[in-house]
Amino acid sequence: MDYSHVRGVDPEIADALEGEEDRQRNTLAMIASENHVSEAVLQAQGSALTNKYAEGYPGSRYYAGCEYADEVEELAIERAKELWGAEHVNVQPHSGTQANMGVYLAVLDPGDKILSLELSHGGHLSHGHPANFTGQTYEVEQYHVDPDTGYIDYDALAEQAEEFDPDIIVSGYSAYPRVVEWERIQDVAESVDAYHLADIAHITGLVAAGVHPSPVGIADFVTGSTHKTIRAGRGGIIMTTEEHADDVDKAIFPGAQGGPLMHNVAGKAVGFKEALEPEFEEYAERTVANAKTLAETFEEAGIEVVSGGTDNHLVLADLRPSHPDTTGKDVEAALEEAGIVLNANTVPGETRSAFNPSGIRAGTPGLTTRGFDEAAVREVGELIVRVVDNYDDEETIESVAERVQELCDEHPLYE
Repeated sequence: MDYSHVRGVDPEIADALEGEEDRQRNTLAMIASENHVSEAVLQAQGSALTNKYAEGYPGSRYYAGCEYADEVEELAIERAKELWGAEHVNVQPHSGTQANMGVYLAVLDPGDKILSLELSHGGHLSHGHPANFTGQTYEVEQYHVDPDTGYIDYDALAEQAEEFDPDIIVSGYSAYPRVVEWERIQDVAESVDAYHLADIAHITGLVAAGVHPSPVGIADFVTGSTHKTIRAGRGGIIMTTEEHADDVDKAIFPGAQGGPLMHNVAGKAVGFKEALEPEFEEYAERTVANAKTLAETFEEAGIEVVSGGTDNHLVLADLRPSHPDTTGKDVEAALEEAGIVLNANTVPGETRSAFNPSGIRAGTPGLTTRGFDEAAVREVGELIVRVVDNYDDEETIESVAERVQELCDEHPLYE
């Protein structure tokens, strides 16, 4: 990409930008929340819309000169409605966390009760962790996956909801590899007169493509990120019914944010248009097939996969049974040196610190975007296993790094 204008003003930043682009081209992105957007999305996000304030909503702005900002936001909204089948969409949240904040502000008061999945079992900070605004503002109790199966125990969730009497139940997760049974959680929410927020941050693209069941039309609110499996402009989204539309919109602006990042909204609109093309469904299907292949590769090598496999784009591996003295951070660091970038992650029943946990989380969205098929992903899985088995052996890491570079060259990014 051309950073010549940046270089003329700020060579240090130009070096960093070029370095980051080179890093992405020559490493394999397997952090489950990351992906590679198209050059069209990149161009939209770097557009002159970054100069424009557009506080308010299309047709009702607080500043003049919003003709094209309105057009962009309206297109993003209409495309999102078509993708997910939602009655009302707000595309202004700066992130998935701020989308969740918008829902909480719309229907909760400080001190109200949230029931959500614990972070170490696959939940998210914005679902009620004490270090997050949710844990500091609301009363939070958390449910868990069954430690033996790795699946959500819906019966236990129902019992807990009956005892806790929450005001809102949060479903949708950041490290849960199985299909979420939205209807069962909605039934639980209705039984205790609670709202249901389904956070599909990780699986927005899989839901849009129909390869994961959709909570839209089931849950009261659906939030998500727009830059993960959907490959659109970086940010968040809220989908709800007309009943809650005004409350959600007011909670985002002026409640939680000022002016929207219109260049990011443009990136969302472009990415949504790409996701409406038939090829996107093929991409989503391959993403899931690749993740299943990765899970099988780990299992065949004796590395335990939480829940025994995956139904979506991510694989969560527990290193303790096969490598009791190896931590997730050991593996993360060694793999990064070899050119494979994933993250250490807590696992159900975690016995170590969240800063140095017992598991690793790997995703296939980025590899699939680069054109990796199941055979190529199986080879990547085998390379990961080699590093897990020999994370402190430099010869192994060098050998894996050489093959990773060849795979990057075979599957170029931004040709």
